[in-house]
Amino acid sequence: MDELSPFLAVICLALVHVLGARLTFLEAIPRSYWLSIAGGTAVAYVFVHILPDLSHSQAAVEDSGIVELDFLERHVYFVALFGLAMFYGLEHWVQSTKRRTTPSSERGDGVFWVHMGAFAIYNALIGYLLLHRDVPGYSSLLAFSIAMAFHFLTNDHSLRKHHEHVYHDRGRWILAAAVVTGWLVGLFVDAGDAVIGVLFAFIAGGIILNVLKEELPEDRESRFLPFVLGASGYAVLLFFAG
Repeated sequence: MDELSPFLAVICLALVHVLGARLTFLEAIPRSYWLSIAGGTAVAYVFVHILPDLSHSQAAVEDSGIVELDFLERHVYFVALFGLAMFYGLEHWVQSTKRRTTPSSERGDGVFWVHMGAFAIYNALIGYLLLHRDVPGYSSLLAFSIAMAFHFLTNDHSLRKHHEHVYHDRGRWILAAAVVTGWLVGLFVDAGDAVIGVLFAFIAGGIILNVLKEELPEDRESRFLPFVLGASGYAVLLFFAG
């Protein structure tokens, strides 16, 4: 595949964070239909595309000969669980800190930088996987890019609510730069099928948690039908796209 297509994809993903504040209609309560559709789309990609392919990733880990990955032999799904648990722990810590020290100006920069650091690594991994997906080709790139664009939209909205003007001034630029940085690393480093499979497993767990934590709380007044529409519609598209 040419390098132009992943470059255009990574620019589009970065722009989701840079321009997210302009989408003021997403701020509505009850939760915007579009955010629920976006969440459903990202989750559909995980369950229809990433999780089924983890069996191939498991085989790649077993055959890799990489000593450091021996502990994952037959257990690559634990990485997905770790990704989910890590982001759950991060969210729990942020929320508990927020309850103990309000208003936000009293919390200092600690919570912000930890939050941004975790999501910057997350974005960088996604940027890297734009070039090193488990399934090559334009259709795979398009499917991954659409799902991640919707997922970034959900994350951007959540982080903007958490950190307000600090996120607008600094955070969105950090996350936009992170996804581009991951893509740049991918131009020069190919970690191999085994490591790429592990990264996809971690991202799968992160996506599931980051979507559901936004959809489930009662105060969000989330939209069930748009979520189902996004999930089922994208699942059907992925199915027919092969």
